[in-house]
Amino acid sequence: MRETNQLGFESVLSGKRILVTGHTGFTGSWACLWLKQLGAEVGGFSLAPETSPSLYVEADVANDVAGTEGDICDFHAVLDCFTRFQPELVLHLAAQPLVRRSYREPVLTFATNATGTAHVLEAARATASCRSIVCVTTDKVYKNNEWAWPYRENDALGGKDPYSASKAAAEMVIDSYRYSFGSDSRHPVGIATARGGNIIGGGDWSEDRLIPDFARAVNTGGSLTLRYPDATRPWQHVLALVQGYLMLLAGLERDRATFARAWNLGPHESRQFSVRDVLEILSDGWERPTLDYQQNPLPEAVALALDSSLARNVLGWTPPWDTKRVVKETAAWYRAFHSGNTGARELCMRQLADWREGMRS
Repeated sequence: MRETNQLGFESVLSGKRILVTGHTGFTGSWACLWLKQLGAEVGGFSLAPETSPSLYVEADVANDVAGTEGDICDFHAVLDCFTRFQPELVLHLAAQPLVRRSYREPVLTFATNATGTAHVLEAARATASCRSIVCVTTDKVYKNNEWAWPYRENDALGGKDPYSASKAAAEMVIDSYRYSFGSDSRHPVGIATARGGNIIGGGDWSEDRLIPDFARAVNTGGSLTLRYPDATRPWQHVLALVQGYLMLLAGLERDRATFARAWNLGPHESRQFSVRDVLEILSDGWERPTLDYQQNPLPEAVALALDSSLARNVLGWTPPWDTKRVVKETAAWYRAFHSGNTGARELCMRQLADWREGMRS
């Protein structure tokens, strides 16, 4: 059941009560802006923003969301939010998303990503209004053999670092709920997982990420530290992933049997871009910071690529921007924001409008 109208999912989601966990984060903020624009009633459950600045604050996302501050590690707080908001659909983004932080805080990472996901799924199961949930994991859930071809949804899961392992564990939790309770005749809940690549875009100020680190170095006159300059990653604009997440929510509403499964959401291009490649695109037309190279960095995957044929052929997911444009648009967002002439919300809405226009083409 392929989605032929690229924006058809918007009419499906318009008017729905949709809860976004992790709504104060970078991806959560972009998701809330899009959901509000298409006419959804948006609720949120999340910790307070963890960075300063944060897109949630800079883009005034709080005005669009019935937000609740809380920790997904606290089941009773999660359940209370579900009980009060009574969501029909859930986009589960809340996570500890940083690889290097997972080495420093492995227990917190497993608690948030695996147990926290179980809390969200159990709260959804206990809430009669809730019909569907999309859980966001990562491309790093696969057992990484550092091979040359992309990973498919039926490849083995694994994880050598705490972050990857915690997300693979979350996938097992989700699978258990999908098969144990997804077809419960009393209250069936459709559950899909979305495995996306390296998300980039304006408004991310997280630590240890290439583009936020680049922007900080340029704006402070500092240096940019590179760990694995030749590592390849599936670089994607945040709107590409949000588009996929929202299409999956709409798909679950129409045809739960087809869409309640795992989905890869990776770049469509066959070329794989390295950290060095992205750095060169960023530096084209923008000041190049001084580069440092970290000696003996913590282990990370060298090569990562996803096969997203299923999402293209069944979901109809076709993001309109290629990797070069994604990087250039992201650089333009940061340059405009730090110039002080344009606010974060206006920049986001401009890029969302351009993105949606590209989907119509």
